[in-house]
Amino acid sequence: MGYSSFVAIALLMSVVVVCNGGKTSTYVRNLIEKPVDMPLDSDAFAIPPGYNAPQQVHITQGDLVGQAMIISWVTVDEPGSNQVIYWSDSSLQNFTAEGEVFTYTYYNYTSGFIHHTTITNLEFDTTYYYEVGIGNTTRQFWFITPPEVGLDVPYTFGIIGDLGQTFDSNTTLTHYQNSNGTALLYVGDLSYADDYPYHDNVRWDTWGRFTERSAAYQPWIWTAGNHEIDFDLQIGETQPFKPFSTRYHTPYEASQSTEPFYYSIKRGPAHVIVLATYSAFGYSTLQYKWLTAELPKVNRSETSWLIVLMHAPWYNSSNNHYMEGEPMRVIYESLFLKYKVDVVFAGHVHAYERSERVSNNKYNITNGICTPVEDITAPIYITNGDGGNLEGLATMKQPQPSYSAYRKASFGHGIFAIKNRTHAHYSWNRNQDGYAVEADKLWLFNRYWNPLNDSTIHIP
Repeated sequence: MGYSSFVAIALLMSVVVVCNGGKTSTYVRNLIEKPVDMPLDSDAFAIPPGYNAPQQVHITQGDLVGQAMIISWVTVDEPGSNQVIYWSDSSLQNFTAEGEVFTYTYYNYTSGFIHHTTITNLEFDTTYYYEVGIGNTTRQFWFITPPEVGLDVPYTFGIIGDLGQTFDSNTTLTHYQNSNGTALLYVGDLSYADDYPYHDNVRWDTWGRFTERSAAYQPWIWTAGNHEIDFDLQIGETQPFKPFSTRYHTPYEASQSTEPFYYSIKRGPAHVIVLATYSAFGYSTLQYKWLTAELPKVNRSETSWLIVLMHAPWYNSSNNHYMEGEPMRVIYESLFLKYKVDVVFAGHVHAYERSERVSNNKYNITNGICTPVEDITAPIYITNGDGGNLEGLATMKQPQPSYSAYRKASFGHGIFAIKNRTHAHYSWNRNQDGYAVEADKLWLFNRYWNPLNDSTIHIP
C-alpha cells in the first residue's frame, strides 16, 4: 500500500473517461500532494482533562441482534474502575455492568489499561446514556439502539475505510458526523500505526482519541485490514493483530465464529457478515466452514438485506492491489450468488469504485475464462477505501473495464440507507476539499425481494 507518483493520472482524469463500462469522475484533486498527518498536539488528539480520565471511548454491537453493546475505553495512570453505569431516557433506574481490563506491550511501547465492558438486555430503538470513569473524571456519552430486527424497518449505515489520521481523515469524519448514518460499517485499516517507525503504537492512542467523537456515540462495526496485522519479525513482534484485537473487540462468539475477525450481526433489516481477508479462508479452513454454516441461517423473511464486509475488494480497476482479492473470490463468489448477497463493501484501495452486478464464477484462475459478465443475481461491489490516510490516493487502470460503473480517486464516505425490503439508496459523498458532495448515488433493488436489474449500464 505504498505511495506512488500521480502526475500522469491527474492529467488523464481531467476529462470524463467512458470505456466499455461506466464513468470515471471529471473531478480532479491534486494527486501529487501527499496527505499530511495532523500534528500530535492537534485538538483532534486532545487528551481529556483530569487524573486518569477515560479516553479513546468507542462502542460496537455486543450480541447478534443489537440488544447488547461493548463499551471500550482506555485509562493511562491506573486501571481505575471497570464499571459502566447506564440508563435509558425513559427510565430513572441506573444499571451497572462490570468488564475486564487488558494491557499489551509492542516493541518499546506499553499500552494503557484497555477496558471492555458489555452491557446487555437493552431495549430496541431506545436512547441510552452511559458513564465511565470514577470520582471527578467520569465521562458521559449516549447511543441509540437499533430497531427490532424486521423486514421493512428503515435503517441507515455509514461506510468508511482506510481512515488514518491526516487532515483529510478529519474532513471525512466530520462529513460523516454531519450525515444521517446511525451505525458505521468500517471496512478495515484503522490507525496506520505500522507506517511509522517500529509500528509506533502511540498512533493507536491518537487514532482512538480522534475517532471517539463518533465511535463513542454509535457502534462502529469492525473489519480487520492489512494494517492491523502488525507482524514484524525484525522487531520481534510475532503475534498478528495484537494491538487491534486487544483494543477493538467484536461479538464473534454470538454468531458461533471461532475468531474475532469474521463474524455476523443483525441490525434492523440487515444481516451483516464480516469476512477476514487476512485470516485463512480456503475450503478446509475454519472461516470457510463458519461461513458455509452461517449463510443458511440468514432468514430473508426476518432480515431482508444481506450485506458483506471485507477489506480487499474482489472487483477493482485500480493499479493498486489489482487482483489481490482473486483467491478469496474464486472460493466464495458462488456462495454470494447462491444466497443472494445484496451488496459487498470493501476498502484497501485508496479510491472509490462501484461495480455493476457482475460475476466471474466460471473463472478458476487457470481456465482463462476471466471476463466478468452481467449477472443480476450478483451483489454490487463497492470499494470505500478512501478515508484519507497518509499513503495517498490510488491510480486507475485504463481503459475502465465494463464491470466498473463509477470510480474516482478521491476521499469520502458512503451512506447506505435501507428504506424497506425492496429498496435501498446508496450514495458516495466526496470531500471535495472542504465540503461534502454526493458524487455517486443510486437505488439498489433487493436480490431476494425485488431482484430486478438495477444496473446503470449494459455490459456486453
